[in-house]
Amino acid sequence: MFKNYNMNQLVLPLDLEVKLQNNDIAFHIHHLVESIPHEALESFLRNTGCPAYHPRMMLKIILCAYTQSVFSGRKIEELLRDSIRMMWLAQGYEPSYRTINRFRVQPEVKELIRQCFVQFRCQLIEEKLIDQEAIFIDGTKVEANANKFTFVWKKSIEKYHQGLIEKSNQLYNELLEKEIMPEIERESEEQLTLEELAQVVQKVEDVITNYDKKIESSADVAERKALRSERKYPKQVRKHLIDFIERKQKYQRDFEIFGTRNSYSKTDPDATFMRMKDDYMQNGQLKAGYNVQIATEGQYALAYSLFSNPTDTRTLIPFLDEIEQHYFELPKHIVADAGYGSEQNYDDILSRRKREALITYNLYLKEQKKKYKQNEFNPDNWHYDEEKDEYTCPNQQRLAFKYHSVRTDKSGFMRELKIYECEECSGCPLRSLCTKAKEGNNRKLMVNEKWEQQKEYVRAKLSEEKTSSIYRKRKIDVEPVFGFLKANLRFTRFSVRGKSKVGNEMGLALMAVNIRKFTANN
Repeated sequence: MFKNYNMNQLVLPLDLEVKLQNNDIAFHIHHLVESIPHEALESFLRNTGCPAYHPRMMLKIILCAYTQSVFSGRKIEELLRDSIRMMWLAQGYEPSYRTINRFRVQPEVKELIRQCFVQFRCQLIEEKLIDQEAIFIDGTKVEANANKFTFVWKKSIEKYHQGLIEKSNQLYNELLEKEIMPEIERESEEQLTLEELAQVVQKVEDVITNYDKKIESSADVAERKALRSERKYPKQVRKHLIDFIERKQKYQRDFEIFGTRNSYSKTDPDATFMRMKDDYMQNGQLKAGYNVQIATEGQYALAYSLFSNPTDTRTLIPFLDEIEQHYFELPKHIVADAGYGSEQNYDDILSRRKREALITYNLYLKEQKKKYKQNEFNPDNWHYDEEKDEYTCPNQQRLAFKYHSVRTDKSGFMRELKIYECEECSGCPLRSLCTKAKEGNNRKLMVNEKWEQQKEYVRAKLSEEKTSSIYRKRKIDVEPVFGFLKANLRFTRFSVRGKSKVGNEMGLALMAVNIRKFTANN
């Protein structure tokens, strides 16, 4: 005996909500998006044209698709016809893939995604899933949607631009020597500007025009032939000058795109070439990508931001600024790995933000080793006399204080250094082990007192039981989020181009990770 099965019998449609399980992910998506304030939707209102799909509905179906590792607009459109939870969230509507793709890259969607993170964090606090004691910050590189071998390198453009300056100056001097044109007023003797090159082209054009008139007015064949021969050089020069102008305009556009970066991709100019850890052997390859920074607690991503520079050190301060301005107030402890340990970052967190920085520095682990502590040629192990302000080297020579020095890095941050110099290094039997200075020069020692104080602060904090236990949570809090994103969600490459669009897609993917984890824990 079988259960009744008849394909010819009419079955009345039911509310699809009853088909879903009690803890289905669709319900969590629905409640999250519905918690977004109505004011965030006002930018989507239009008074003309066909009524648009509701932005809440569009955001729900895109988030739901992302939780199922579906990132293609066409496949999301297919899910709207196949998936019960997608049908319920869309309430029968079936927007096309073009509509879906246009919606998720709109600049206005950025505010909706931000509100999702804010409301999601409020929900976590209500359910006591996070204690707001610390945030854990880390970054990862995600490949951009850029073609292979489309890199443009800043050093190459600088080299070509310098060659162009030399060639244009040489050509200009030739024109003056051959008295083809008079000298023009120049802003700088180093290079010709675009306006000055255009003036030179115009003067050469006038010379060519005069030759044309002479050739037309002359009836003598030999004279016409001679004039054509004289006109040949100015015409060649004009061709070169026009090429110089076009190349100079291109190089200037390249420099504007570079900004502070060293490279960009032709197909996605906002992407920078970074070394990616492609496989389990972590064999690095240069690919166009973005540096994604996230702040987590309880293995939930609470804030995110995208940067074009590959190193994490210079991303911390702008990321913390963005968190404070758009997401939430910073907690007492800010935790990160050694990639963020710098004097500028410590100074910003401790002095300006009045927070505790549980961030190691590059040599922190090395300093704990016995070999480091027993190395007599390591200046950290040298005897220091506070009263005389001098160090004593392994050969018992004095290194007295000489002068102060200030160094400024690329970002404009200034470091104050104290320079100490040995009395006499010549003839020292330990010289080859102690210094690489040339013969005749004494060993110098640079000491950054502020940096040493900051390192001492970090060592003290990480030796305390409470703060060290918070720091130990870092690996099990922030790292799994990247694992969920890349391994579980299979989000390893962006599908859109441009920093604004990529930012929206990254926010949707991270929120999908949050919702999947939240659903699994309930």
